[in-house]
Amino acid sequence: MSIVGAGRLGTALGLALRRAGHKIEVAATAHAATARHAAKAIGNETLPSTAIQLQDTRSEAHGRLLESDLVIIATPDTTIQNVANDLAQALPKRNHISRKPVRTVLHTSGAMSSELLAPLRGRGFATGSLHPVVSVAEPESGAEVFRDVYFCVEGDASAVRIARMLVAQLGGRSFTIKSESKPLYHASAVMASGHVVALFDLAMTMLHECGLSTSEARRVLLPLLSSTADNLRNEPPSRALTGPYMRGDLTTVQKHLKSLRASKLAEANETYKVLARHAAALGKTLNQDKNLERIAELLEPENKR
Repeated sequence: MSIVGAGRLGTALGLALRRAGHKIEVAATAHAATARHAAKAIGNETLPSTAIQLQDTRSEAHGRLLESDLVIIATPDTTIQNVANDLAQALPKRNHISRKPVRTVLHTSGAMSSELLAPLRGRGFATGSLHPVVSVAEPESGAEVFRDVYFCVEGDASAVRIARMLVAQLGGRSFTIKSESKPLYHASAVMASGHVVALFDLAMTMLHECGLSTSEARRVLLPLLSSTADNLRNEPPSRALTGPYMRGDLTTVQKHLKSLRASKLAEANETYKVLARHAAALGKTLNQDKNLERIAELLEPENKR
């Protein structure tokens, strides 16, 4: 197995797969220094390589690439197409090679489908995508970060089988969607992760406006975020919802909106109202308090009032 694009995700996958019993032949990146760092993290048997070395038919990296039965492309989305084109040139067609061929190529993009790998499919390789629904902050956690995590897999039937096998070996779980649904799927993942981080930062800004330092605000809010995640782990969103939009507390919502307007925190104010509209709708699924109707009216955009 070889990994092209050994950043945080690629390195974490390489480390986890190596500990699951796979030999990672090559860790290739655009720059020699990052390739060396990734290879060192994955294991002593892994050869660091630049993209240029991988293309050089005289290099050890190219030879190891030919010996790999699987290639994982973990580069940024914008470069996957170029990498696929380069690999299509570097790898002989499956039917015309006597040595053990690369049989499967997977990329790790959440938003892009396996169609980006069409140049490789045209040369006889099974192609697919493998995307973990997890946030990888640092690669050295790779041995454990994928355990009990869901992976979205799609592509050719044989590539999906290989992807599912890898996920099982990592202690994860897999699901499959249609290729054309990848962008919406990835937007969902961003909403539940990156946007939550952005929302948390806005909440910290609001507490800072109350007089707390940034570090104090973070310490105060983190247990609340953890308890919310625990609630969601045990209940559906409608039952995990707490606060004024579950209770129908009109007076509290009015005070929230007044204080946000006075604070001049325009971004926090707009974000609060957008999310509050959905929270009010969620609250109404379990609570028929008439105040929730009044809250919904209060939160309507001005051009709809």
